[in-house]
Amino acid sequence: MRFGMFVPQGWRLDLTGIDPSEQWDVMKGLTLRAEAGPWESAWVYDHFHTVPAPTEEATHEAWSLMSALGAVTSTIRLGQMCTAMSYRNPAYLAKVAATVDLISGGRVEMGIGGGWYEHEWRAYGYGFPSAGERLGRLDEGVQIMRQAWTTGSATLAGKYYQVDGAIVQPTPLQDGGIPLWIAGGGEKVTLKIAAKYAQYTNFDGTLDGFTAKSEILRGHCQAVGTDFDAITRSANYNVIVADTEAEVQDRLAAVEDRIAQYAGEQLAEASMAAFRGMPGVGTPEQVVENLIALKDRGLAYGICYFPEAAYDTSGLELFEREVIPALADR
Repeated sequence: MRFGMFVPQGWRLDLTGIDPSEQWDVMKGLTLRAEAGPWESAWVYDHFHTVPAPTEEATHEAWSLMSALGAVTSTIRLGQMCTAMSYRNPAYLAKVAATVDLISGGRVEMGIGGGWYEHEWRAYGYGFPSAGERLGRLDEGVQIMRQAWTTGSATLAGKYYQVDGAIVQPTPLQDGGIPLWIAGGGEKVTLKIAAKYAQYTNFDGTLDGFTAKSEILRGHCQAVGTDFDAITRSANYNVIVADTEAEVQDRLAAVEDRIAQYAGEQLAEASMAAFRGMPGVGTPEQVVENLIALKDRGLAYGICYFPEAAYDTSGLELFEREVIPALADR
């Protein structure tokens, strides 16, 4: 099993209390630390406003970070989970990603999805199209990017995007272009897009959810004539790990308290549903057991988020020491 790690960038209120002038050093330092450790990849989110509520706290832009991290690292792969298709014209995005791939020496992963955070969509003047339109843009945008990366230019007279000989030179360093991670578990459309174009998927990481989405993806692959087994299935995991269950609860409470300072107690409490009872939360033995069960269902790649990493790396270190080695050879 392979592992990636999210770098705190503020979106989840995970750089609060750190002066903005020092935040880049924190993000850079954690990425370099990951590169020196057992992590295959480092990841950022593509968002503009914090969650679980928009605040004045920092949220650093994903592709600026991708470029900067590409310049200061040398081996770790770099991705976003995931870029919102409609935030950037797809031909422009193909150009940006190709440039970052060049800067990084061919280490970019393209996480891409339809986008969902209505508040930032409207605040930035994008409107908020229907889910059907957002996914239609995703499909057309992926076609443009694939064409641009493999041929050096793109032409598409689509319903949502029209490009005519958009030149993308140089093309990415990676043969065949940048790997595409189609993110989201929409059963009728998103997983069908993944079946057509993805090298990786990223969806529900609970045992039942992952199993169900995998079978739906398998059906779409059969329908469009692609190899289901050639697609690497991944999931994101919020990780709170400690030696004892009591320590796990203390860490959960600390995260909730920090979020409550900025988003209020009600939203903070609700946000903890993404942690409590989830596969990445528990003692090392419990987390290993959860991930082995998921691996047996086809999970091949876990991308881990440590909410306290900017302040305290002890949980991260415990995960590196006891969880990753138990899964690495399985």
